[in-house]
Amino acid sequence: MIRFFLLQNRQGKTRLSKWYFPVAEAEKKRIESEVHRMVVSRDRKYTNFIEYNNYKLIYRRYAGLFFTIAVDITDNELAYLESIHLFVELLDSYFSNVCELDIVFNFNKVYNVLDEYMLAGEVAETSKKEILERVKLLEKLE
Repeated sequence: MIRFFLLQNRQGKTRLSKWYFPVAEAEKKRIESEVHRMVVSRDRKYTNFIEYNNYKLIYRRYAGLFFTIAVDITDNELAYLESIHLFVELLDSYFSNVCELDIVFNFNKVYNVLDEYMLAGEVAETSKKEILERVKLLEKLE
């Protein structure tokens, strides 16, 4: 099960955070800071998996952004690494060549894409076409 999903830039600014279990605000900030410190300082020759507290961090860097998912210790790391890649492909298709500014200025749309993809800490849909159709349908309803 997914514990949280973070999208952070190299400077440590959190651009997107989705928590799938209750955590106090101060604790969230502390965790985000620690995760950023670990992910940014990690050498590229090592794997993209880090054990942290009672869960695993799976991260991937795209340009200047770090996409990080925290999952249970027993979950499959490669499946979640692929999940990160699919999420980036979804954003890239939705915004046609996504960049950090798209995420900053359209954060509500990014959350819509994430919510259609992941629900209650589990991957709900894996079809890129289906997710994008649902998000565009939601956009029409607004």
